[in-house]
Amino acid sequence: MNFDENIDRRGTLSNKWDSMERIYGVPSDTGLPMWVADTDFQAPAPVLRKIREMADHGVFGYTDCDGVYKDSIRWWMNTRHGWDVEADAIFTATGLCNGVGLCLDTFTEAGDGVVLFTPVYHAFARVIRAAGREVVECELVNNDGRYEMDFAAYDAQMTGKETMLILCSPHNPGGRVWTQEELQGVADFAKRHNLLIISDEIHHDLVFGSAKHIPMPLAAPEIMDRLLMLTAPSKTFNIAGLHTGQVIIPDPDLRAKFKQRITALSLAPNSVGQLATAAAYSPEGAEWADAQVAYINENRKVFDAAIAGIPGLKSMPLEATYLAWVDFSGTGMERSEFTARVEQTAKIAANHGTTFGTGGENYLRFNLGTQRSRIEEACQRLAEAFSDLQ
Repeated sequence: MNFDENIDRRGTLSNKWDSMERIYGVPSDTGLPMWVADTDFQAPAPVLRKIREMADHGVFGYTDCDGVYKDSIRWWMNTRHGWDVEADAIFTATGLCNGVGLCLDTFTEAGDGVVLFTPVYHAFARVIRAAGREVVECELVNNDGRYEMDFAAYDAQMTGKETMLILCSPHNPGGRVWTQEELQGVADFAKRHNLLIISDEIHHDLVFGSAKHIPMPLAAPEIMDRLLMLTAPSKTFNIAGLHTGQVIIPDPDLRAKFKQRITALSLAPNSVGQLATAAAYSPEGAEWADAQVAYINENRKVFDAAIAGIPGLKSMPLEATYLAWVDFSGTGMERSEFTARVEQTAKIAANHGTTFGTGGENYLRFNLGTQRSRIEEACQRLAEAFSDLQ
């Protein structure tokens, strides 16, 4: 578990490393990619062993591994999150965006409104619009650098066309771990407006300090009849390229409808993703995950200290995720200017806040899931790029 080992991902068809020059104009040979939400760490040893074992065997025929796969998910959710999941409730999607798309396809109609608490993970809006549904932005309140929800304002926004909301828990990009009270507020809001809830909990293993993630089924068990849970090992174990995530549906009626739809589409998981998941969701994988969280937490401290040293910049305190959300509004600069300083002067590719919806206009998102030396290099470059403010 040497997270300091610099792994060169350039020239490996890595989206994060090999696409940043085309998308951001940041040169691949000298740039630092801090945009795509995967890490630069090798997957844990049990995952590597399992994939090597499969490669050495050399036969990739049809595989019946649902049992070991679902057992590992149930063990992980129970052991790590206190959540007892039925095996029949677990469905597999090719990642969380696919899971969102399948839920939209199954449970909503063209023209329906889908509520997002913005700023939020940019792919949600893209999938909603591509499905012919309407994005309904309910802006989070920034209370002294901490996102909070204003349900009275959201109630006033509802028109009756809304049929679903998507909750990001923990929140990306703000790094909030929602409290029991806040999750209950979401549940009550959904009941008032007869909304299905997609709870995207993909970052639930990446929580720092005393913060405690609460799965929505435990926070508000009375809404099981309107709840669709999304989970995945991809962020925790850096196996997003295997495109294996879970749609977990507690309610039998919703489950039956979803099963009928994916059967009609003839969707089935791939064995490499399933068995890699089973290998990751293990005691050895848990030990690795804990060590990674501790390492990323130190990265967070280094990065936040550097940002705090640059006048006009403010990093939102992270309770979870490896995605720092930095506010540049204090610089007084236009978005084009602070973005140019980051990309052209510091040669760092970071996600533009505008892609996360209303409320993200003055922000950039930086991925801290990399080696400490790269975090320190990024801090130095940012300090130099904004040195005239100091």
